[in-house]
Amino acid sequence: VFIMLIFFIVTASFVNEAGLGVSRPPVSDQPPPPNANTNIVFRVSESNELTLEGRRIDIRAVRANVERLHAEKPEAKVVISSHPKAKTELFVQISDQAREAGVYDISLSTDE
Repeated sequence: VFIMLIFFIVTASFVNEAGLGVSRPPVSDQPPPPNANTNIVFRVSESNELTLEGRRIDIRAVRANVERLHAEKPEAKVVISSHPKAKTELFVQISDQAREAGVYDISLSTDE
């Protein structure tokens, strides 16, 4: 039994977790840039709720919304404003769908 315990302790230390190394930017007091209103801004709350232009949307609707807004504002960039405790998975899903919609300029910002 003792040998099995040692075996499990040694092998448990070699388990590698796969993940995405995303360092979220610190919260800044600087005012937004002058072209901030031309961007497509997604907000992710602490409870992982996704909003666009003040209305809650489903993650599956991101691509359609990006396509529509990008057609209206071709120079628009996608900005994902995320709470520090929000899941990184949502950032990845939003950025993937934005790329599928043809927008490759994607930024991440942090909300309080």
